[in-house]
Amino acid sequence: MRSNFEWRVLTPDDATTDTEFAALWPVRRFPLLRDGERTVVESSVIIEYLDRHYPGTAPLIPVDADTALEARLLDRFFDNYVQTPQQQIVFDSLRPAADRDPYGVKDARALLDTAYAWLERKLTGRHWATGNDFSLADCSAAPALFYADWTHRIPAGCANLQAYRQRLFARPSFARAVDEARPYRSYFPLGAPDRD
Repeated sequence: MRSNFEWRVLTPDDATTDTEFAALWPVRRFPLLRDGERTVVESSVIIEYLDRHYPGTAPLIPVDADTALEARLLDRFFDNYVQTPQQQIVFDSLRPAADRDPYGVKDARALLDTAYAWLERKLTGRHWATGNDFSLADCSAAPALFYADWTHRIPAGCANLQAYRQRLFARPSFARAVDEARPYRSYFPLGAPDRD
């Protein structure tokens, strides 16, 4: 797999990068990957693209068709039922006090509790999300669980989920991402906890 890349940071004080980003992806959400003249957006699609065009030592999309479906299901689960309610809570905190949505935040927290309980059962006996092999699902899980636990703690009773989160932290690629992002933790709107 090619490891050379140019990291571009989106900041309010860099109008050139912001304009270029908006031209490449008018929705203005990241991540975005440029590979030559090709633009690839959305995390799951970027992972599949890299897996197909620049494969590593092990596939991120399982070879077995049923396991691949499980990986895609869990990828969607982490995005829709962990990351989305987590972001809803964070985005609500950025609104002016008069525009906040306590009912929506309550619902988001309830959805996270449901997701945590489901994942606790799903991960029983599994090292990674789909079993023994790291996959697309784990790529989705890492950032979702990283921030979700900061936003709405994973309960102490979810030992499988907590252990899985720690295994994700131990992966060299994720550990690197966490370490390189440490200088930016103060930007987390709810306040970054003194852990992880």
